[in-house]
Amino acid sequence: MKLEKKNAVKEIFSVLLICLVFIPIFATAKPAPTDDRYIEGYATAVLEREFNLRCSSLEVKDGVITIGIRNIPDKIDEKIITTLSDIPGVIKVKFIYAGVDPADLKVSGATECKLPEHQFLPKGQLFGPLLADPRWAHFSASYLNCIDNKEFNHMGAVSFGETFSLLRCNSLTKGQWEMGIEAAVFSLFDLDADSYDLINSDFRVAFPYISYCYGKLSTLWRLFHQSSHLGDEYLLRDNINSINLSYEGMDMLLSYDFSKAVRVYGGGGYLIHRNPSDLEKWSTQVGIELESPKHFLNTAARPIAAVDLQHRQESDWNRDLSLKIGIQFETPQSLTKKYQLLLEYYKGYSPHGQFYSRRIEYISIGNHIYF
Repeated sequence: MKLEKKNAVKEIFSVLLICLVFIPIFATAKPAPTDDRYIEGYATAVLEREFNLRCSSLEVKDGVITIGIRNIPDKIDEKIITTLSDIPGVIKVKFIYAGVDPADLKVSGATECKLPEHQFLPKGQLFGPLLADPRWAHFSASYLNCIDNKEFNHMGAVSFGETFSLLRCNSLTKGQWEMGIEAAVFSLFDLDADSYDLINSDFRVAFPYISYCYGKLSTLWRLFHQSSHLGDEYLLRDNINSINLSYEGMDMLLSYDFSKAVRVYGGGGYLIHRNPSDLEKWSTQVGIELESPKHFLNTAARPIAAVDLQHRQESDWNRDLSLKIGIQFETPQSLTKKYQLLLEYYKGYSPHGQFYSRRIEYISIGNHIYF
């Protein structure tokens, strides 16, 4: 009976993985290229919906989009070019910047595109998600196979969460700053148990969540709380010692985009209040992300890879390594929404709450969604 139940669960996981892979492929199929008027309307709608930009100086001629633009960070420029280039029929995207006479470039309209001074509930975040960070707030479902672990073999991990931007404003420089809130739950299940016991759940919230972006450089500062709770069924097992693990802290990260394909980041954190009180306070984090500039499957997918390294004073500064590689599915119609199918290798101290003092090594396959 147990074997049949486990086989059924594996079949369900297989079907879900197949569905989640093929649905985005068909959903992101693009219509056939058409004329300049179609492209102009499409581009105008994308700029308004995804970037909150209204442009009266946008013009399309023979598939070339020309846009008057002012007071836009370089990082936003790159995103605009990438997004509009994916529109069917677009050959090139170019800008007229402040100080250039539009008449010299034969572009109609006198008003340039510019970001509003204040945006309430803007789309996306100025500081992009860290793809290999095991505790970044997003939606995910993964299967974990533990290596040389005496207690666990097959586990399931899910997360439910997101970062919400509340207010975005232009700074005194050319950059922008943003305030938001982050909330997430990370849960771990024992798939070898008869009832697939809940092992642990971590609850995390960060507020204020303040970020700043200037060109290719972005920064993040946040004040956060995290608490950890063992599952009831897991607690009923023999010799399980539970602790009341919770802490408040703050961290700061710096990120730099060398290009569309390469991003590096680094920073550190400090625990302000800890329970138990003997938890060490300091931590560091660095990483790199690689994103292929080329698409495939009709521009619906691209390969990605990411590495995240963390060191904590609590674990004598030993390394926690997270490596992810896989495929990202996206559409030009929705810049911020992304679906990823990733393989992960993790080795280090457990990121799962009350198991923080245990070393763990696993390989996983998972689905990750960012909004």
